[in-house]
Amino acid sequence: MDIGSEMSYRSLNKYSEVLCGDRVELLRAKDFDVAILSDGMGSGVKANILATLTSKILYTMFANNASIELGVETIARTLPICQVRKIAYSTFSILQIYHNGDAYLAEFDNPDCIFIRDGKILDIPYSYREIEGKRIREYRFKAEQRDLFVLMSDGVEYAGVGELLNFGWTRESLAEYTLKCSKETLSSPRIAAKLSQACDELYNHRPGDDTTVAVIHVVGRKPVNVFTGPPEHKEDDAAVMKDFTESSGMHIVCGGTTAAIAARYLEKTITNNDDGTQDIPPTSNIEGVDLVTEGVLTLNGALTILKDLGGEQPAFELFYRLDENNGAAKLAKAIYEECTDLNLFVGKAHNVANDQLLFDVTVRRNLVEQLKEAAEALGKRVSIQYY
Repeated sequence: MDIGSEMSYRSLNKYSEVLCGDRVELLRAKDFDVAILSDGMGSGVKANILATLTSKILYTMFANNASIELGVETIARTLPICQVRKIAYSTFSILQIYHNGDAYLAEFDNPDCIFIRDGKILDIPYSYREIEGKRIREYRFKAEQRDLFVLMSDGVEYAGVGELLNFGWTRESLAEYTLKCSKETLSSPRIAAKLSQACDELYNHRPGDDTTVAVIHVVGRKPVNVFTGPPEHKEDDAAVMKDFTESSGMHIVCGGTTAAIAARYLEKTITNNDDGTQDIPPTSNIEGVDLVTEGVLTLNGALTILKDLGGEQPAFELFYRLDENNGAAKLAKAIYEECTDLNLFVGKAHNVANDQLLFDVTVRRNLVEQLKEAAEALGKRVSIQYY
């Protein structure tokens, strides 16, 4: 089994606080992915420092190949107890998923993780381990493709208290709403945004506590291959097309000259669509290619969308841009929601057809490098081959 995971989170600051007392760290290692959610005691600066300290210690240990068991033991033994409230200064949830499917979940004083498999809300068997007087809930299980997990801070369970609901939004209510979102085949970033938006509305946009959800969606490896720009030497057209077409996953061609190379190699004709906008030229069709777009304007448009969505907490309305009917939106959506590995096949030839746009090799390479950085910031694995 070779699985990966989409990981995303959203946080709401307690009303009137500048800093959030919750902290999430997401780590993609060679053999596994880890999501860490910590909730510092109280709110504001103090809580932020406590949560950051907890999550950063765990992140650093896992990044340096320490076992997750050692990380849990270390933080449990070193996490101080408030002498007034008799509770730990920070709670935490840790989910580790190996690419072979082995999974481990540890929770300390956070609400139970929500687990959805095959359209059903399920419970995972767990055991308790006591470390320095702290009861750690541990789960060991085998993850499967399309499994969905939601980690949360206790601000989620308090949503609505004193505002719209008497006793808050229960974990069960959140689980049912998550199940509904998952059946709409939404990506983990959209689900996280919708859950956070629902909590915000229940709080009447005045959160009474720091509120965080982290959504982890187990997926198979989903490569997206993008070919843009003709090779430096025309005799390499067949070589780049061979590498491009033999790569598994989705295949996207960007650029008029590039599309002509693809059509000639595949011995297919190019047909045009009527989905252009004032800023983005229309897409085309080549049998055997999933998406064919214009070059520089479309790449730049997709890059703009990805950068906007790559912000710390993009507004939910930004996701609607992925659903627009134009080449830039379709390219951005493929990279953002349908991709774990982005493979870029980039020609280095000077594109004579675009002299008026100064689209020379330097500009193209700069655009590709920015696309690489934007995709990596979104947690994608990116490779570039130049021809």
